[in-house]
Amino acid sequence: MNRRKLIELIGGLPLMITAHAQTAHAQTARAQTGKPAFRRSRPGDPAWPSEANWQALKAQIGGRLVQVISPLATCVAAPEGAACAAVFKGLKNPYYIRDNVALTQTSGWAGAWVSAPSVWAVAANGAADVAAAVNFAREHKLRLVVKGGGHSYQGTSNARDSLLVWTRSMDRIALHDSFVGQGCSTSPQKAISIGAGAIWRDAYAAAAKAGCYVQGGGCLTVGVAGLIQSGGFGSFSKRFGLAAAGLIEAEVVTADGKVMIANACTNPDLFWGLKGGGGGSLGVVTRLTLRTRDLPEMVGGAFLVVKAASDAAFRRLIERFIAFYRESLFNPTWGEQVKFHPNNTLEIAMVFQGVDQKAAEAAWKPFVDWVVATPADFTNAIPPTIVAVPARFFWDPVFMKKNAPDVIMSDDRPDAPVENVFWSGNLNEAGWVLHAYESTWMPASLLQPERQGELVAALFASSRHWTQSLHFNKGLAGAPAEEIAAARDTATNPAAMDAFALAITAASGPPAFPGIAGREPDVAKARASAAKVRAAMAELQKLVSEPGAYVSESNYFEENWQRAFWGPNYPRLRAVKDKYDPDGLFFVHHGVGSEDWSPDGFTRRA
Repeated sequence: MNRRKLIELIGGLPLMITAHAQTAHAQTARAQTGKPAFRRSRPGDPAWPSEANWQALKAQIGGRLVQVISPLATCVAAPEGAACAAVFKGLKNPYYIRDNVALTQTSGWAGAWVSAPSVWAVAANGAADVAAAVNFAREHKLRLVVKGGGHSYQGTSNARDSLLVWTRSMDRIALHDSFVGQGCSTSPQKAISIGAGAIWRDAYAAAAKAGCYVQGGGCLTVGVAGLIQSGGFGSFSKRFGLAAAGLIEAEVVTADGKVMIANACTNPDLFWGLKGGGGGSLGVVTRLTLRTRDLPEMVGGAFLVVKAASDAAFRRLIERFIAFYRESLFNPTWGEQVKFHPNNTLEIAMVFQGVDQKAAEAAWKPFVDWVVATPADFTNAIPPTIVAVPARFFWDPVFMKKNAPDVIMSDDRPDAPVENVFWSGNLNEAGWVLHAYESTWMPASLLQPERQGELVAALFASSRHWTQSLHFNKGLAGAPAEEIAAARDTATNPAAMDAFALAITAASGPPAFPGIAGREPDVAKARASAAKVRAAMAELQKLVSEPGAYVSESNYFEENWQRAFWGPNYPRLRAVKDKYDPDGLFFVHHGVGSEDWSPDGFTRRA
C-alpha cells in the first residue's frame, strides 16, 4: 500500500453532506476576490517540491523537518491488535496527543472534517524556523497549517497534503517586572512572555510561582497562542477579563516571511487583529507577552446537582436559580457553568476567586436552603460541596493530587513528568469526535426581573431537546468596567461584552476514524444528536435579536460566521488580512478571508 493511499484511509472523507454545508458552499462560491484563480500543490502534482527541495529546507532549519506518519497506521493494518488498542488508549490522554505531530485533540466532526496528518512538518524551535517554513510554503504553493495546542474544534490545526508548522518545542516562558513594548513609551508593567508552543498549565504555574496571575483558558492543555488569537475566556474571566485584552506584544511571522513585532505602538493594526481575530488567519504567532495581575489569595469551587421530581418543579428550580444568580453570583467573584439536563436535573459547577470558603458557603446558603426546604420536589443528587484552596497551590500538581485528587488527572505514560496534569472535567474532550457544537451570547438584559420569565421558559424548553449550559465566565457583563473596556479594544464580537453568559450545547462521541474497522464514527447517532442540539439552541436564540457565537466554540456549519464571530469588527479585520496576507497564504475554516477559498483551502476562486 503506498503512503498516499494510507493517508487517505487514516484521514477518511467527510461522513455526510448536510444542508448547512451546501448552503455555506453556495455562499463562498459567490465570493468575489478580484484575484485570479489559484490552486495549491498536492503530492503528485508537477509543482510539488522535489526531494532535493525538502532536503534543502531540512538543512536550512537544522534538521528539524519531520516526515509525518500517523500512529493510526497500525490500526489500518491491524485494527484488532494490541498496538491499535494502545493508540486509542492514548487518544484519551491529552499529553499523548500533544506530543505526536500527527494528532489533534479533537479527532474530527461528523459530516465536516477528520483529523488527518500533514505530509511534512517543521518542528520549529524559534521564529527563524517558522519563517523558513512560511517562505517554503509560499514559494512552492503549499497548504500551510499551524499546530500549537491542537485543540481546534473546527479542524484548523490539521490538513492533509499540507506542510505543518509545529510549535511544540517553542514553550519558553520568562517573567518581567517592568516590560515596555518595542517602540512604546508607556509605563513599565509586570508581564509574562510565553512561547507559541506552551499550554496554559505552563503559564499558570510559572506565574503562580512568582506570586502573580495571567488570564488564560480554563482547560490546562489548551495552547496559549491559539486561545489569545481567538479571544480567550478562562474560569476567572468575570474578574480578569478577556485573555486577548491582556496581550501587550506579539512576535509574529507574516506571509512574506518577515518576523515582526506587533503591539499598540508598532504595527498596531496587526496587533488589534491578533487580539481575537481568530488563530492562524493573519500570521504565525511565535511569542506573546501578556500582562500579569496580583494573584488572588484564595480560589475554589462550588458543586451541586439537584434533581427535580417533575417538569413543573424543574421550571421552578430554573426560575429560582436564575433569580439567585442575578442576586448573588452576577459579579467578578464567580465563574464557570451550570447545565440544564433533559431529565430535570440542574448541575452546578462554579468557581470563585478572592473570597474564602466561609464567604463562598454564605453566598450559596439561600439557594441550598431553598432546595432543602421542599424535599418532595427536589433532592440533592450530589450534596453541596464548596472548597477553597490557596491560589498559589491551585496549579501545583503535587498539592492538587494530594488535596483534590478527584478534580485532577495525570498523564498515564511511563516516566511522564509530574506536572503533566489536566482537569478531570476535560477528559471527555480528549480525542473526541464532535457531532454538533453551538454557542450563543446571552445578553445581560435577560437577567432583568421583567425578562427573567422569558429566559426561564427558554431554558426549560431547550432542555427538553438536549442538555443546555450557561458558561457565566464567557460573558463579560458583570466584570469590572476596566476589563470590559479593554475587551472592547479587541476584535472579539462586542456581544461578548454585553452578555452575562455564553450558552453552549454540544454532542460528541469517543475517538473514531473512518476506515478503521470497529473504530468508525457512529454517523446515525451523530445525525440524530445534531438535530437535537440545533433544536435546543434554537429555543435560546429566539430571545436574541442577532445571535453571535464564540469563534473557538461554535457550529462548524455557521452560515453567517463573519457576523456571528466578529460582529461589526469583521470589515476592519478583513482590511488587516488584506494588508498582511494579500494572497491568502494563511487559511483556516471560517477564518478571516476564507470566503475567497474552497472549503479545503486549496483553491482560490476568481
